[in-house]
Amino acid sequence: MNQDIVQYHAGLSANDRLICKQLMGAIEQNLPQAIGKVWHGSPVWFIDDNPIVGYSKQKNHVQLLFWSGQSFDETSLTPVGKHKAAEMTYTDASQINTAQLSAWLKKSEQIQWDYKNIVKRNGELVRLR
Repeated sequence: MNQDIVQYHAGLSANDRLICKQLMGAIEQNLPQAIGKVWHGSPVWFIDDNPIVGYSKQKNHVQLLFWSGQSFDETSLTPVGKHKAAEMTYTDASQINTAQLSAWLKKSEQIQWDYKNIVKRNGELVRLR
């Protein structure tokens, strides 16, 4: 496990740490090829240097973010920002539906937009998969 992610978890409340550890376990189980690191202050997993999924402690919840989540055709995920990201929020680990989370993680591998090169393309996203 990445030591920066361990330190990130150490700074959380017990409740938020439990949520994040469950999310991390599911991410690492379902996306074993993804590389996790702290990026812009939060744990994020990458496939071929492209951000796929991450989570962060927000004021009142833990946000699980899928960079290409708007393309998953999942009504339970909420669109975020002007690109293709979508989120789910949690205030308690009991809210995590592991089957649903596994399905989203599989989609995050199958459906990817090229965030790695978004700056080179002046903000234009190109679908990779």
